[in-house]
Amino acid sequence: MRTTRRTPRTGRSRRTRRLAVALGLLTATAVAVPGAAAAPNRAVEPEQLAAVSNSVLSAQVNGTAWYVDQANGRVVVTADSTVSPAGLAKIMHAAGPASSTLTIHRVPGVLATLLAGGDAVYGGNYRCSLGFNVASGNTAYFLTAGHCGNLASTWYTDAAHTTQIGPTINSTFPNHDYALIRYDNSALSHPGGFTSAPDAYVGEPVTRTGSTSGTHTGSVTGLNATVRYTDGSIVTGLIQTNVCAEAGDSGGPLYEGTKALGLTSGGNGDCTIGGTTFYQPVNAALTRYGVHLD
Repeated sequence: MRTTRRTPRTGRSRRTRRLAVALGLLTATAVAVPGAAAAPNRAVEPEQLAAVSNSVLSAQVNGTAWYVDQANGRVVVTADSTVSPAGLAKIMHAAGPASSTLTIHRVPGVLATLLAGGDAVYGGNYRCSLGFNVASGNTAYFLTAGHCGNLASTWYTDAAHTTQIGPTINSTFPNHDYALIRYDNSALSHPGGFTSAPDAYVGEPVTRTGSTSGTHTGSVTGLNATVRYTDGSIVTGLIQTNVCAEAGDSGGPLYEGTKALGLTSGGNGDCTIGGTTFYQPVNAALTRYGVHLD
């Protein structure tokens, strides 16, 4: 999986229907890197920005995340505390003459996938959280993070593994970050309440619920972000936000009202200092598994 912290299961469990897991989190305080261009470049062609984004990927610097800000003609890069000056120079060099389109933000902490939790589901020696209840026909499932689904074949409501929920049906991580778990225990409730899964938009007010930090709000700051976690795992197509999160919030739901938006995928920081978080769009998981919101 990765060299991130993995918190063993604890005895603290709560009702399955409130579960929400968190893979990883990024800190909120951004510091501009000297030499990184900051002025808008609105005249830059989309093809050039796409090429610069690809160059950041090709630089292969762990602990970074980036997205294209088409409106301002920028490629916005977030670099965590593990990224050295040489790593930043490598990114700038990879962009070549187009490096003037880069805006690089330094943040404290480590951009990583994290396993912990509180209001959680348990698999193996770890706990993760439920994102959204979904269904196909008469069969009920829930979605969570793919890095969680990779860890266990069976899930439970408690750390002692006394109340079984059901098996992992499918899981994808890296590249994407979603997993599908089936409810095999008819005694468990799986309430819905979310009515649609539209695409997020920049500036959208959002809420995130996590098993460790509870419920917090913020807004969408970027779309189609790519994250390269500190272990080298890459996830693409993510929603970037300024909502705080903590270890154990992985897989938890991002939403606006009754609109389901995403599953917590990664970042760093906490809800004292703040953070930047990344989310797997939920509509991609619904399409991949052929399920609908319950």
